Amino acid sequence: VQLQASGGGLVQPGGSLRLSCAASEGTIVPYVMGWFRQAPGKEREFVATISRGGTVKDYADFVKGRATISRENAKNTVLLQMNSLKAEDTAVYYCAAGRGVTGQTMNSINRYDVWGRGTQVTVSS
Repeated sequence: VQLQASGGGLVQPGGSLRLSCAASEGTIVPYVMGWFRQAPGKEREFVATISRGGTVKDYADFVKGRATISRENAKNTVLLQMNSLKAEDTAVYYCAAGRGVTGQTMNSINRYDVWGRGTQVTVSS
């Protein structure tokens, strides 16, 4: 499976963005899906993850209450809705896929073996 993230852009503090991850060359059904981000000069970090069936989700503390991850397996798509954006949310956002079992989520970068190209999110006034 190949992944491509989109939906990034320039947004003012307090604004919202919806990031999309489209899969091709395969299906996301067998995969736990995740979003990660990497700011300049920093390591890539976990943002959100969703189980194969979409019923279990987990978030990094810094986005809890501000982000919602969802997936539409029939459309081979994973979404990340981000609200109340802050300057510190500025980063390149990546979606990733990793093999997992039903009900599992994964917040470790090492558990993911398929990565898409990222999409830049810039939060600035």
